[in-house]
Amino acid sequence: MSRPDQASYMLRAAASDVGRLYKRQLLDLLDVREGHTVLDAGCGPGADLPALAERVGGTGTVIGVDRDPAMLAQARERTRQSPRVEVREGDVLDLPVDAGTVDRAKTDRVLMHVDDPATALAQLHRATRPGARVALAEPDWDTLIVDSEDLETSRAFTRYTTTEAVRHATVGRRLPRLAEQAGFGVEAVLATTPVFRDVEEADHTLGLGRNMEAAVAAGYVDRERGRRWFTSLSQGAFFASFTLVTVVCSR
Repeated sequence: MSRPDQASYMLRAAASDVGRLYKRQLLDLLDVREGHTVLDAGCGPGADLPALAERVGGTGTVIGVDRDPAMLAQARERTRQSPRVEVREGDVLDLPVDAGTVDRAKTDRVLMHVDDPATALAQLHRATRPGARVALAEPDWDTLIVDSEDLETSRAFTRYTTTEAVRHATVGRRLPRLAEQAGFGVEAVLATTPVFRDVEEADHTLGLGRNMEAAVAAGYVDRERGRRWFTSLSQGAFFASFTLVTVVCSR
């Protein structure tokens, strides 16, 4: 089972009930106001840029940064009628933003993928001005649970996810500590639990099928046992969840 197109994956996840709920909460906590300069570090295909542009009004600026050309192309197309949005090519580990120029900044499910989350947070600290607010959101994949009568295989699936599939699988729980070490003051820490009752939506968001195939290939699960586990998820009631950590910081 091949990995889905990353931009399409991110947009579908953002449009889901789970995605809309936590993103609305994240933007509300960020407290963007008219006239602000707002940075979306790792903006991907630009799913959040229009909402940020609406909040900064006619006198503010939204800067979206991503290093993937395909993501940048979609972000630019999505915001081509938003003159207050600038989409810049760059890495969150070396932000193309002048020091002390940003009033609000966010990262959303970005730090779990970067080489060094601490460096990314140091870059956010450099880019923001005194009094700025920063919002960070990351999953903690150690908390991933998938209901199955074969509990051992469900646990093996989570072990594979945390050990092999995600670079920084537990960065969610580390966010408050990393933020303080970067020089931010932690104002709020929230933990939400996205719940999946539809197996197809969970398969898309959590990669149940493709990650089980990878877990089998890596020796975490016997092939026949993995096949039975995945097939059983579509038989009867389904439940899966994980914890998403949101941290709001002050500069």
